[in-house]
Amino acid sequence: MSGDSCLPQHHTQSDCTSPPPPLACPKTKTCSYRGALGLGNKYVRLNVGGNLFYTTLQVLTRQNSMLKAMFSGKKEVFTDKEGWILIDRSGKHFGSILCYLRDSTVNLPKGRQAVQELLAEAKYYLIQGLVELCQNTLQGNKEQPLCVIPVVTSSKEEERLIQSSAKPVVKLVYNRSNNKYSYTSNSDDNLLKNIELFDRLSLSFNGRVLFIKDVIGDEICCWSFYGQGRKLAEVCCTSIVYATEKKQTKVEFPEARIYEETLNTLLYETMPLPDNSLLEATRRSYTNCGSHSEEEDGPGGAELRERVRRIHVKRYSTYDDRQLGH
Repeated sequence: MSGDSCLPQHHTQSDCTSPPPPLACPKTKTCSYRGALGLGNKYVRLNVGGNLFYTTLQVLTRQNSMLKAMFSGKKEVFTDKEGWILIDRSGKHFGSILCYLRDSTVNLPKGRQAVQELLAEAKYYLIQGLVELCQNTLQGNKEQPLCVIPVVTSSKEEERLIQSSAKPVVKLVYNRSNNKYSYTSNSDDNLLKNIELFDRLSLSFNGRVLFIKDVIGDEICCWSFYGQGRKLAEVCCTSIVYATEKKQTKVEFPEARIYEETLNTLLYETMPLPDNSLLEATRRSYTNCGSHSEEEDGPGGAELRERVRRIHVKRYSTYDDRQLGH
């Protein structure tokens, strides 16, 4: 194959014309491949989007497709000055196209996106069998979400989710509009950090812990932790501070404490209840806590209320009769 001719070289001069090449483009030549079916063992050099391929005319014309029309004289093809036949398509999946033309089957690439890309190429080249193969694969292998986060819209829905869950539950309430004061300078950044931490934890403990988002609660940013239908702990990340004779709302990001309480919920991952010694090992000492109100005392004993960097944390006994969410 020469740079000024095309395969096969059994045509008249009228079969191959040379349009004037555009500026700054490689010299190309337009020709037809009449009679190519009789030269099935003839090798062809293809330049598909800058990727080079060698194949035979027999492979290219084996199935009814655009390639068969190109190399059987029904469509014009272009060659550069070195004799490579130019096809203006991406060559990323052209190897799979040739494999399917050769064997009528092909191992599809991994990943839904890659199969969709191959499907687009199969549709362009009008290879119906490969189109159906890709479509059937996409329909049968629908990607499943990594995790599903329910967003509660009512207190009844929240209670139903928590009581019916066989897994520990972590709930994040975030509602920036609940604030009646102005926010401190870092509050918006810390609110976003809490949301990002919730997303990371939900991916890390997916399948072991049920994560719930609440956007209608009374708090601005508050974490709640549940085990076997009972509230175990709560980390409230908001507080009121005074600045220049006015009140402001401050949102903090107690990352370590949230991680700790999330890991503590894993104690309630399976039945039966953990023994008392294990529970006591995860319970904070009461001697370092400040005063607590009488309403926090219940039949199960005194409940802890701590202030950590103006972050309020409540821990409830697993065995009391306190109602859900109180």
